[in-house]
Amino acid sequence: MSTQLAHASNAPSRVVGFDQALLWVTVSLLVWGLVMVYSASIAMPENPRFAKYTHTYFLTRHIMWLAMSFVAALLAFQVPIARWEKAAPWLFIASLVLLAAVLIPHLGKVVYGARRWISLGPLSFQPSELAKFSVLLYAADYMVRKMEVKESFLRAVAPMGIAVALVGVLLLAEPDMGAFMVIAVIAMGILFLGGVNVRVVALLVAVLLVAFGLMIALSDWRRERIFSYLDPWSEKNALAKGYQLTHSLIAIGRGEIFGVGLGGSVEKLHWLPEAHTDFLLAVIGEEFGLVGVVCVIGLFLWLTRRMMHIGRQSIALDRVFAGLVAQGVGIWMGFQAFINMGVNLGALPTKGLTLPLMSYGGSAILVNLVAVAVVLRIDFENRLMMRGGRV
Repeated sequence: MSTQLAHASNAPSRVVGFDQALLWVTVSLLVWGLVMVYSASIAMPENPRFAKYTHTYFLTRHIMWLAMSFVAALLAFQVPIARWEKAAPWLFIASLVLLAAVLIPHLGKVVYGARRWISLGPLSFQPSELAKFSVLLYAADYMVRKMEVKESFLRAVAPMGIAVALVGVLLLAEPDMGAFMVIAVIAMGILFLGGVNVRVVALLVAVLLVAFGLMIALSDWRRERIFSYLDPWSEKNALAKGYQLTHSLIAIGRGEIFGVGLGGSVEKLHWLPEAHTDFLLAVIGEEFGLVGVVCVIGLFLWLTRRMMHIGRQSIALDRVFAGLVAQGVGIWMGFQAFINMGVNLGALPTKGLTLPLMSYGGSAILVNLVAVAVVLRIDFENRLMMRGGRV
């Protein structure tokens, strides 16, 4: 396929290719995540809440989503970046429609008191995952358009702020503060990388911090979660709001340096809630120890750094939209992984964010893989241009 595209674009006859190291690091995270999802969920049917499930229920569904995600990623790789740029506003509007639709009774699926999913027969889709990707594309497209027109700060930045605020209102209605944090950071990162003044970015960060502070102050359950994080081992918190954190720390502590071995986790046996999703890293820490956790951190650091490098390369080739998209995906993967790891290690308050590419969660895996495929496409087009071809 790469050779055909190279010939079609008057590039040299040699295969142009793409970043295979980035591909294999992504595959490594996916495969390791698949193994750990099975390990973390295999005992769940022994819990009366999940008695109707088989021991391979979550494994089977995860494999189904991986297969669909792989097909979606292959299709996404075929799409030229110029088409993603044209489609950016429409994808953003579509994500807003879906975020609003999920709030409609009987259409949005409620899990643990949160209305975040739309049922699609045997599967469920989470619109907030699509919103991360669509806001990323929209912010990159917005910055490219604004670079071409000299405007005042208010006229240049306010529309993007309104767009993010609108997404935030819909997400907080679900509620899903974690997704809103990720989207806000993606948008802020792209604004900064797109050339917005550092003082302006600092002001916007201050506004966001005040907004998040007010959300916490005005919400009893969010405030209780913060206080439980500060002292999870207290008699009041250990069996309540601090329950997940304390058992996550116990799991990681049991793993010590080299872990108890694959499948040997005790905390996944109905002690640690959401062991296959938000707290998958704790199971990795228990079964693979400090070595396993450091390996996961290292893989995500490399992944983020490589995506940022591809983005800088694109900008150097005067492909600003492509560069901002690649760097935006790097910010997204890196920041969400950082938050998830911080929560699992007790360095940050408990927040419902999965570990990208590894945790159980179909729509998250699908959108993550599509985003990685877009970055691989950007790298492919960069190589094509550097070898004299046309995109």
